[in-house]
Amino acid sequence: MDSRIIEESPIAKFLFSNTRLAWFWLLVRIYVGWQWLEAGWAKVTSDAWVGAHAGTALTGFLNSALGKVGGAHPDVQSWYGSFIEHAVIPHAHTWSYFVAFGEVAVGVALILGFLTGIAAFFGLFMNLNFLLAGSVSVNPVMFTLSIGLILAWRIAGYLGVDRIVLPLLGTPWSRGRLFKKE
Repeated sequence: MDSRIIEESPIAKFLFSNTRLAWFWLLVRIYVGWQWLEAGWAKVTSDAWVGAHAGTALTGFLNSALGKVGGAHPDVQSWYGSFIEHAVIPHAHTWSYFVAFGEVAVGVALILGFLTGIAAFFGLFMNLNFLLAGSVSVNPVMFTLSIGLILAWRIAGYLGVDRIVLPLLGTPWSRGRLFKKE
């Protein structure tokens, strides 16, 4: 089989590579980042998430998710329920800190436009876990917007810190100024 390069569509190039759309991705990035920061800050300042009673709120959420495992059309799949029961609930104290500070970190990184694609990926991963646990709320919208931010990572942070950081760090296929051999 011969090798061919299939060109990206003009629409995809415009949406995900053109700096004229950086303002659009800035708005998406700030909206998603603010949602994460707000949710994370509420957790970081709550004793039920971080502090003497850390893990209490998470355990309540997860026990609710476990209640959605059974039935003809369960909201939570049995494999994920097993993961919750055996891997997360026994260590809810630690996971509680990960969730709270992870949400804040994703929020701050997205608002600043710092390593936007990576921050959006971790936000998407958290949204996926919330969805798998049977929590809908804003998660489908945040999940979808995060996919867009991941695909548009080259320009999603263009009006942010990435405009400075990415040329210094580089990409997997091109070394940045900090890593070039002189």
